[in-house]
Amino acid sequence: MDFEKELEDLVTTVLREGASDLHLSVSRYPTIRVQGALIPLTKKYIITPDIMEGLLTMTVPKDRMAEYIKNKELDFSFEHKGRARFRVNVFFQRSFMGCAMRLVPVKIRPIEELNIPPQLKDFARKEQGFFLVVGPTGHGKTTTLAALFDMINHERAEHMVTIEDPIEYLFTSDRSIIDQREIRADTIDFNVALRSVFRQDINVLMLGEMRDHETISAAVTAAETGHLVLSTLHTNNAAQTIDRIIDSFPGNQQSQIRAQLAGTLLGIFSQRLIPRISGGLIPAYELLIANTAVRNLIRENRTHEIDLVIETSSQEGMVSLNRSLMDLLRRGEITMENAIGYSLNPSELRIIAQ
Repeated sequence: MDFEKELEDLVTTVLREGASDLHLSVSRYPTIRVQGALIPLTKKYIITPDIMEGLLTMTVPKDRMAEYIKNKELDFSFEHKGRARFRVNVFFQRSFMGCAMRLVPVKIRPIEELNIPPQLKDFARKEQGFFLVVGPTGHGKTTTLAALFDMINHERAEHMVTIEDPIEYLFTSDRSIIDQREIRADTIDFNVALRSVFRQDINVLMLGEMRDHETISAAVTAAETGHLVLSTLHTNNAAQTIDRIIDSFPGNQQSQIRAQLAGTLLGIFSQRLIPRISGGLIPAYELLIANTAVRNLIRENRTHEIDLVIETSSQEGMVSLNRSLMDLLRRGEITMENAIGYSLNPSELRIIAQ
């Protein structure tokens, strides 16, 4: 088999079908994800171990194959002939190689095209503070973060740095200087890169993901010392995000991080991509804006009350997930079944919908 030609054909299929992901697994057909649904390419072939190894030889960087074999998994970015860029995770399952490839659009879409609230622009226009985009894997966090980051790039003259593993969207400097650093390729690890940030005269920092309390601590400190910090977490909503951040620290440090977070947090945007009746996906979201009430709740360890603040602060621009879902229902964008399936409080949603 001509593996280069086969990979070319798979990439073409992903682009032609508007797929978000490509999955390669031994004893299965190559499979793509389109609008949230997995679709096997049954006109192709069942992947054998030899075919899998051949395809991965075309994707895994040659200088990192040994690392993959040793560690049994590897994250990297892969660009195919300037046509498409992927975030790739290769792994082993039942002793066979496996691969999941997430398409990263070449074009960074502006906020106006993403069906997300325009008030997110207000966070990007801040000079300092801490803003998070959260939600499950595959629900558009990186795309939203990229839109905010690129908006700053076009509006202001700043020094902007990203620390990613791996680099996903490629930014082109406009009014700002943008330096993108990839773990292992450009820096040893997140913590080393974060310490260096304070010596790089930066204004805006984007962290691909906050992974542990050391990363979180450095990010919050950066926000405290006059920088705008944008990042993501795999959490479901604002209250859970705050709890996750605080709980990642040892007990004797939690009061300090609670005070720091209360002083630096700008807002938390949580989003889900939901199947649209007319086709495609549309975001439902929750937006927390860190006002005085929210800061006090964080400081006083009363995060369980944050949901109520969001629900009762719509006049300030806050949006609860159920209110966002109801708005999509009333506009005929999504089904009631999907609204209930994606709600974190479906019983409340049913009452509101009556």
